[in-house]
Amino acid sequence: MTQQLENRTVLVTGANGGLGTEFVRQALERGARRVYAAARAPREWDDERIVPLGLDVTDPSSIAAAAAEATDVDLVVNNAGIAPASDASIAAPSERSLEDVFATNTLGPIRVAAAFAPVLASNGGGAVLTVLSLAAWVPLPTVYAASKAAAWAATNGLRVELAAQGTTVTGVIVGMVDTAMGARFDVPKVAPADVVAQSYDGVVAGASEVLADEDSRLVKSMLSRPAEELAAATAAAAAVVTS
Repeated sequence: MTQQLENRTVLVTGANGGLGTEFVRQALERGARRVYAAARAPREWDDERIVPLGLDVTDPSSIAAAAAEATDVDLVVNNAGIAPASDASIAAPSERSLEDVFATNTLGPIRVAAAFAPVLASNGGGAVLTVLSLAAWVPLPTVYAASKAAAWAATNGLRVELAAQGTTVTGVIVGMVDTAMGARFDVPKVAPADVVAQSYDGVVAGASEVLADEDSRLVKSMLSRPAEELAAATAAAAAVVTS
């Protein structure tokens, strides 16, 4: 990938959201030839380079149809995700929460990557970029955190497997982003533009991982310490998330 993503074709899932819309915008800003703006209910865009694409990441048939249509993609951005306000327990979660959150946040990125892997291979290898979360590393009692931890593991496994076809896989770890999803939390947040800029820089560099804010860099530095220390250091953040 060139630094400006010149003449590349990008697919962004969850394109209607704040972070997704920024991924679409910056891809074009960096010179992408075409961007498939994928969402369950795709909206219209005022740019002929943007192709609205219906894609429900919880529906394997929808994913397969998208892969059959978008055969020129060489960068997949796995951005779609959910964090229900009612999700505040991993010991007593609702069945609906377990199914919906894992279907979207874990199975979705895996299925999208699997469906588009042959497309990427046929177009020279390309790249997969998956938006994860600092919640994957922090002891939070939520289904969301568990789903992102599983997605992180899957991203690492995909990186190893897809390397053989020349496809790079980059995972983005970030804490609170200033979007509608994080609006209910009264904590410092990073701007979507900063997250997306760092993410695309990571893809260009072929980086395995992007740590997109100070909180993520701090927690990454603590992962070799005892779990009790990490839990103590992040207790305040956990209290805000589960309150």
